[in-house]
Amino acid sequence: MMIVISLGWGAQSTTLAAMAALGVLGPVDAAINADTTYESVLTYQYAARLAPWLEERGVRVVKVEQDPRPDLQNVRGGVDIPAFTDTENGGRIHRQCTYEWKIRPIRRWLQANRNGEPVEQWIGISTDEALRMKTSDVKYITNRWPLIELGMSRMDCVAWLQERGIEIPPRSACVFCPYRSAKEWQLIKATPADWRAAVEADRAIRKARPPYDLFVHPSRKPLEDVDLRTAEERGQMRLWDEECSGLCGV
Repeated sequence: MMIVISLGWGAQSTTLAAMAALGVLGPVDAAINADTTYESVLTYQYAARLAPWLEERGVRVVKVEQDPRPDLQNVRGGVDIPAFTDTENGGRIHRQCTYEWKIRPIRRWLQANRNGEPVEQWIGISTDEALRMKTSDVKYITNRWPLIELGMSRMDCVAWLQERGIEIPPRSACVFCPYRSAKEWQLIKATPADWRAAVEADRAIRKARPPYDLFVHPSRKPLEDVDLRTAEERGQMRLWDEECSGLCGV
């Protein structure tokens, strides 16, 4: 059986890769990163620092990408990201980006390299995200969640990395991902290159699905015009933040 890690460069999947590198978990054949090419510059910088450390300890890091590069407006004339619409009921686009930009490139690599063997894929979902666990929808892949088996939360992962002197990764997600809290949008704006890319993406999708306009922010305003203060900073009580139920940031 081929054993691989789905490596998104978030805290959880990085912990899995580090555990394999340090012998805490069994050896793996590869840690596969599906690069959307739209990650934060901070994530790319982090990956450039940590990938050699993993490789030196026996964890092969493989980067796969969609070919051609993912386009904000897909070949079907639609939009893959779960953008907000300015319809009367305030709808949003069905998300296809996780499957098209991450899952499909990983599976293409697996099919080309597994030599007919079944695959056990380790996914970095922690106990505080257990609802995100999903069985594989293809027969040759069995999903496994080692962090769940170990009873580890995201904060446990952060503590585990800190105890071993391993740098904590920044949040991993496309810079324009609509599944983002106000605090996370503030972090994007604090990194000029990421903010420019997010604003450009927001503008690029605006007229992609007539007659409605599309937006990356739930306010349904152009991103550069949005008040990015949190509800608490505006004096409101907190109810909830946007959360992603996919596999992007693990």
